[in-house]
Amino acid sequence: MVRMKWLQEAAVLVCGLLAAGAGAQDFPNKPVTLIVPYGSGATDTQYRKLAELASRSLGQPVIVENKPGGNGTIGPVQMARTAKPDGYTISASTVSLLRQPHLQSVNWNPLTDFTWIIGVGGYSFAVVVREDSPFKTLADMVTWAKDNPGSLTYGTPGQGSSLHLLMADLAKRAGFTAIHVPYKGGGETTTAMLGGHVMVTLNNVGSVNAQVEAKTARILSIFDAERLSHFPNVPTTKELGYDIVYSSPYGIVGPRNMPPAVVKRLHDAFKVAMEDASNKVLLDTLSLIPWYRSSEQYAKWAVPAFQTEREFIERAGLLKTQ
Repeated sequence: MVRMKWLQEAAVLVCGLLAAGAGAQDFPNKPVTLIVPYGSGATDTQYRKLAELASRSLGQPVIVENKPGGNGTIGPVQMARTAKPDGYTISASTVSLLRQPHLQSVNWNPLTDFTWIIGVGGYSFAVVVREDSPFKTLADMVTWAKDNPGSLTYGTPGQGSSLHLLMADLAKRAGFTAIHVPYKGGGETTTAMLGGHVMVTLNNVGSVNAQVEAKTARILSIFDAERLSHFPNVPTTKELGYDIVYSSPYGIVGPRNMPPAVVKRLHDAFKVAMEDASNKVLLDTLSLIPWYRSSEQYAKWAVPAFQTEREFIERAGLLKTQ
């Protein structure tokens, strides 16, 4: 009797594995949903281009669904909790996934609750003002902020975002205070700065490229290790005397326990997409950088990056209390 029960359970297991394998082999046979956890801006533009190009390789549409909020974590976390690990619902991922658990108590784990599919790019971040701002340089902004404590207002794509932490770190090093105004994405932040609702925005360069070229906005500094070829006259924050260099990779994740064959199919399609000439042109236009990591490399990168984000938050004085 025990042997019969064991054989029945083994048969069910084998059938399940065969069914999963069969499902993986014909993946995808319907549209794939790609969640983008931000509104309009460079991030949304980049992922829509990748979705368009990946659709060609997959033979099925990749439909972008925007779910902003939670500093870019609501969308992917909801996916991880509710989506089947069959590859038909995946999400854009930024370092916010690795940061949020250090900022507040959460009931999810970025290292165990996601399948890390592919790393595709990285942001360049900048301090930006309107062209008619009295701040012509970063030194002007710092001096004014010191002379007018708590009066400088700055917008970012969210509480606890890379840009919020960068300004907090800069303020701490330079010795000034400022008022943070969080928004839901780079597009909203740029609009707020241009409309005079905030004096400064910290944003990815891609979200302000058009405005800078149209001479309605001006970049005071960037947080890259070196100056950008697109804006060679813009200094790095480090060369201005503040030892802050920060890059922010982004990629694609899925729910945990995805079949390896499905992960490979998605990885390969998005790798072809990121290597497409039209995507390279877009990256240059948005001042984004290519950052390819295979599924294995992306998952391995996340482990030390999780600790690095903790240290970044601690330097900014925003580490959650236990």
